[in-house]
Amino acid sequence: MAHLQAQGAQPDQRWRRPLPSDSQQFVLGRAAGPWSVPWDQHISRQHAQLVWQHGKLEVEMLPAANNPIFKSGQEVRHCVIVPGEHFVLGETVFTVLDEPEVVEDNSPSAVNEQTFSAHYLRGLRFYNADQRIEVLARLPELISGALSEEEFLPRLAMMLMAGIPRASMVALVQWQHHDGDDRVHVLHWERRLGFSGDFRPSHKLVTAAVGHGHSVLHIWNAAPHAGDATYTMSDNVDWAFCTPMESEACPGWAVYVGGRNEVERTPLTPALGGSGTGSVGPIDLRGDLKFTELVASTFSALQQVQLLQRRQATLSQFFAPAVFQAFGSARPDVVLQPRETEVTVLFCDLRGFSLHSERMAGNLMALLERVSDALGVMTHEILDHGGVLGDFQGDAAMGFWGWPLAQADKVPRACRAALAINDVFQKAAHQADQSLADFRVGIGMATGRAVAGRIGTEDQVKVTVFGPVVNLASRLEGMTKLCRAPILLDGPTAEIVRQQLPAGAARLRRVATIRPYGMYARVEVSELLPPAGTADVPGDDDLQSYAAALSAFEQGQWSAALEQLEPLAARDGVAAFLRSTILGMGGAPAPGFDGVISLETK
Repeated sequence: MAHLQAQGAQPDQRWRRPLPSDSQQFVLGRAAGPWSVPWDQHISRQHAQLVWQHGKLEVEMLPAANNPIFKSGQEVRHCVIVPGEHFVLGETVFTVLDEPEVVEDNSPSAVNEQTFSAHYLRGLRFYNADQRIEVLARLPELISGALSEEEFLPRLAMMLMAGIPRASMVALVQWQHHDGDDRVHVLHWERRLGFSGDFRPSHKLVTAAVGHGHSVLHIWNAAPHAGDATYTMSDNVDWAFCTPMESEACPGWAVYVGGRNEVERTPLTPALGGSGTGSVGPIDLRGDLKFTELVASTFSALQQVQLLQRRQATLSQFFAPAVFQAFGSARPDVVLQPRETEVTVLFCDLRGFSLHSERMAGNLMALLERVSDALGVMTHEILDHGGVLGDFQGDAAMGFWGWPLAQADKVPRACRAALAINDVFQKAAHQADQSLADFRVGIGMATGRAVAGRIGTEDQVKVTVFGPVVNLASRLEGMTKLCRAPILLDGPTAEIVRQQLPAGAARLRRVATIRPYGMYARVEVSELLPPAGTADVPGDDDLQSYAAALSAFEQGQWSAALEQLEPLAARDGVAAFLRSTILGMGGAPAPGFDGVISLETK
């Protein structure tokens, strides 16, 4: 990939940008967006128009520009620049670089190879210690101030150049092994002004360094063969060393440094820690190797910290703040270990999604945004009420309470979350401009024993919950469609609500005893309702009338039950469900009726 590099009068006045492909024109100037050169007052705000095509950069001076363009010392209004050439505007040099992305294994063998362990290098004494320490001190700020890899890699390369004056070029590379093939990718590289020719990093050198986990130095231009291309990596680099970065955050990464400086050679002894062929060694490069190893190890450690912080931020999306604190007092693998515990499980499904997916088939991104907003409401309320986000299943979310920390008030927390979710959707239903308009939710909750923790296979794991109570909560969520109630609870959950939820915080009504489809066990199903006086929900008088109708139904007095339900059915979904159930069963109980409603579908 070709790049345009700008270098001002000062070392820090520098940037490098990839040239846009497909013959796309762009403007270079002091105020030209990503192609701005703010440090040079001799460059106009909009100075030149550039286009990269067919391996050449065409530069055309704009009419409003004040100062000329120079190429090869000649004043021009138009010029063509190929990789390796440059042009000048004001006091800034612009160079076209053809940066290698993948390094092929076509390098000659080194005349001299030396390997240096990190332990040995750290034992060396610095020369120019003050300058090197000053450069090292800038590393944490360099990384923390960069927003992306595209920002910190150039900064890191320039910092290495500042700390290794003899280096002609510095590169950040990555060694990868895939399907028996070793590849070296150039992540970023920088070179000094005056460094000419192609940059061809040695695949053999990078492989040796990363493979052994130690810094490796190659010398191609030994004194008897100076200038002989047989022994040189390229005609402008006589030596290079590569230092690996040992970190999970930088897999296969390494620092590659090369130059043409003559090196002093003296006999090596075992005490020096070097190994390799020949009886001479590069004494004066060891300080550079030490500096590079310190930069690589510091950079790796800082990157590892950032990786851990990103992981922590990711985990925080699944755990409530109070739950997340459990990781502060124990190892994560211990906290996440699956164990059996008492939990309350909540399933929340989005209603109206299928209809909207048909209507918005031509604008799927807009549909995705609406569904994401809906799932965001569910996620926020689950976490905000101290729950754990267990899973997403299409347009549904599952949360649970009671793990990894025991929660004596897990049921009230889950109920408050359910009421809050339903309230958001109920209010949005009356606002046509809301992304949640026309969406509703069905919520099922159950309480019981389950296995919670990190569950899955070797290839994929989730922090979730497993057991019959999870299946029951899912079944209750499905029943909300049939029962026409937004929130349904099983018997144990309803009983705890009666004991723990403060009066006036919510209301309960027993819907019926139901045998879910495909199950033998009967479930005492109750509806969770907001306090009296809330819009669009039954009042206390309606709940009393329904309780009387349900009692008559269970005692086999179906005519009395229908009489109670008739005035309620038009305004109460649960009453309409019980009425239609009675009518669907013929209006009279069959012999042996036990008061249980057996569902024919999920």
